[in-house]
Amino acid sequence: MTDKPAFSIDVGDLKRRDKADTPATVERLDRAADTLGFVERSPRKRRGRPPSPRTGQVHAKVLPPVARQISAEAKRRGVQQGVLIEEAWALYCAANGIDPEA
Repeated sequence: MTDKPAFSIDVGDLKRRDKADTPATVERLDRAADTLGFVERSPRKRRGRPPSPRTGQVHAKVLPPVARQISAEAKRRGVQQGVLIEEAWALYCAANGIDPEA
């Protein structure tokens, strides 16, 4: 039998080396990768629906009759309930001299 354990690996010859990150080396590697057909693995832009400009949410709790009236008016006009709230706020701001964009 030998004196070595059955499952040992001699790592004495392995050396750690940093990757070359000079612009010339990176460019050379990129050209070689393109030639060999490798594809870029960096994260791409998020797919899907574009972000909406209407990101603020208002969680208004109202009495049931008011909720029914708002829902009915939104359905009648074919708009979202948030549009009604935005219009109501604009009217309130106009009546009270408030800048709605502030």
